Amino acid sequence: MNRQLRDLSLAFAAGAVGALVNSIAVWLAGDHGLSAMLGVKAAPQLTAAWLYPRLVWGGMWGFLLVLPILERAWFLRGLLFGLAPSAFLLFYFFPEHTQAGMMGMNLGTLMPLFVLVANSIWGVAAAGWYRAVR
Repeated sequence: MNRQLRDLSLAFAAGAVGALVNSIAVWLAGDHGLSAMLGVKAAPQLTAAWLYPRLVWGGMWGFLLVLPILERAWFLRGLLFGLAPSAFLLFYFFPEHTQAGMMGMNLGTLMPLFVLVANSIWGVAAAGWYRAVR
């Protein structure tokens, strides 16, 4: 039981670390004009109100890390697990809870690619942190 709680705690923390890295990358892309250059409307302000929910959700997605999938290939594992939050955003959150439409297309035609890259960053950072601390 202690090992399982430890693994869950580490997975949540790793997911939050991944979300921090992801959030900084998304903010930098917007702040330096990369998002605009790609025609993607994603230029958030780096505030606690924007960051906090991302850290919590990143931690919750981090629970995927307790699954025994590709445990030795942490980089591939991170890329694979980054697909889950991408699918959630593109096919559920954007069309159901925002005006962004299916796959966030109202935010730019490259938004799906932007989301996949951003969540790949989350996944690789989270899997790398989980591997390092476990």
